[in-house]
Amino acid sequence: MDTMRDRFAPVVSRLLDEDPRVAVVLAEIGMADFNETRSRHPDRVINVGIREQLLVGAGAGLALTGLRPVVHTFASFLVERPFEQVKLDLGHQGVGAVLVSAAASFDWPAGGYTHMAPGDVALLDTLDGWTVHVPGHPDEAERLLRHAVAAGDDKVYVRLSVQSNAEALPVDGSRFLTVREGRAGVVLAVGPTLDAVLSATEGLDVTVLYATTVRPFDAATLRRAAETAGTDVVLVEPYLAGTSTSAANDALADLPHRVLGLGVGRRELRRYGQIDEHVAAHGLDAASLRERIGQFLRAGAGAQS
Repeated sequence: MDTMRDRFAPVVSRLLDEDPRVAVVLAEIGMADFNETRSRHPDRVINVGIREQLLVGAGAGLALTGLRPVVHTFASFLVERPFEQVKLDLGHQGVGAVLVSAAASFDWPAGGYTHMAPGDVALLDTLDGWTVHVPGHPDEAERLLRHAVAAGDDKVYVRLSVQSNAEALPVDGSRFLTVREGRAGVVLAVGPTLDAVLSATEGLDVTVLYATTVRPFDAATLRRAAETAGTDVVLVEPYLAGTSTSAANDALADLPHRVLGLGVGRRELRRYGQIDEHVAAHGLDAASLRERIGQFLRAGAGAQS
């Protein structure tokens, strides 16, 4: 199966053909995938070289002219390194762009910590007005990319990963989906964590929600799930643990509740390893999730008895 990033260039190339507002801005990475498209649209396929601050600044400049820029590189070079430009050139100037990342939290372990960005969504949370999509399958990535580009002049972040669930679900760019219903807690799985969460919760009487759009946070669906499943909530996110804990707390602010945030830990893992080793080290494999989710739910049930 192809990856989410494999879909990126074909989808954006078609959008360049279909919509004269669309432009793509690259920093060397992925440029070869646009060589043919660049011959058709030389003024709307722009390579700034390895200059990530310029990457975002150039995208903002294009937005100021009325274009819809799609800006792409690794997450650490798209959100972390040029964060001042994301904050000022886009946010402060009141213009939008579609930032599309690759490499996610640790998709290329051999690249080392410079190419890892588990804090990207948490960092964007410090800014106002961002929509954040975290697809869990290449088909979902294609759908959400199109949704993001069509979103007027909004500021949108699309987080691509080589990690994927086995099957795509009919995501719509806004709501959480209910995948399984139960009465002893709610587990919210974000993007490519869904398969591991479903395996981890097999046989447990819990509601499983699936999120591919995490900002804005779908508080209404979480509250509806909590009405029947109770207000013990576990968040499983493929980035920094606890990133959405405050959003879940806000959604349930008027109800007694408990929230457990699972995700990538803050401790830096200094050995390259493989992706599955990083997943396990952060406790995001199915076996670890089952133990952590089960312990949390048992503690809640014990406190109520």
